[in-house]
Amino acid sequence: MPNISGKRIAILATHGFEQSELEVPLEKLKAAGADVHVVSLEPGEIKGWDNKNWGRAVKVDKVLTETAAADYDALVLPGGVINPDRLRVEPKALAFIEAFWEAKKPIGAICHAPWLLVETGIVSGRKVTSYASIKTDVVNAGGKWEDSEVVTDQGLVTSRKPDDLPAFCAKLVEEIAEGRHERRAA
Repeated sequence: MPNISGKRIAILATHGFEQSELEVPLEKLKAAGADVHVVSLEPGEIKGWDNKNWGRAVKVDKVLTETAAADYDALVLPGGVINPDRLRVEPKALAFIEAFWEAKKPIGAICHAPWLLVETGIVSGRKVTSYASIKTDVVNAGGKWEDSEVVTDQGLVTSRKPDDLPAFCAKLVEEIAEGRHERRAA
C-alpha cells in the first residue's frame, strides 16, 4: 500500500452513516500515513448505523461550516441510507463535495453515498458503482453504472457495499498518492 504521509483527508458524514464504511477507511487511511478528519454538520459526535440498529458514536473533528475543501487532499463519503440522504439536502455539504471535484482531488463514495454524486451532478458521464438499490438513480443522473467491487474514473472511487471495503480502501490510497487528476468533459 502506498504511503500517503502528509496528506489530509476529510470524511464527510452525519448521523446514520454505515459504521464500517466510516471506521474502516478512517483506520486504513491513518495506517497509510494520512491525517484524517471526520467532518460533520455539528460538533460533538455522530452516531453510526450497524446492520439493523444504531451503532457506535464517532467523534467529529471539524464542523463543515468551519472547514474548506482547500484544507484537504481528498474526500471520503461513507454510505448507509440515512447519512447520504440527510447530507444531500444540505447546500453546504454539496458545495464542499463540488469543491473537491472542481479542484481535481480524489473523492471516494461507497454504498448509498453516490446519491451525493447524483445530487452534485458529478456522476454524469462517469463510470461508477453503488449499492444496487440506487443503480437507477445513478443511471438516470447520467452515470455509467458497473457491478464491480471498485470502479475508478478520474479520481472518483466508488464501491457497492461493506464487503468491498478492502478494494475501496486500497484504490482510494492509490488515488490519493497520485494526487490531482486530469478531467475530461462528461
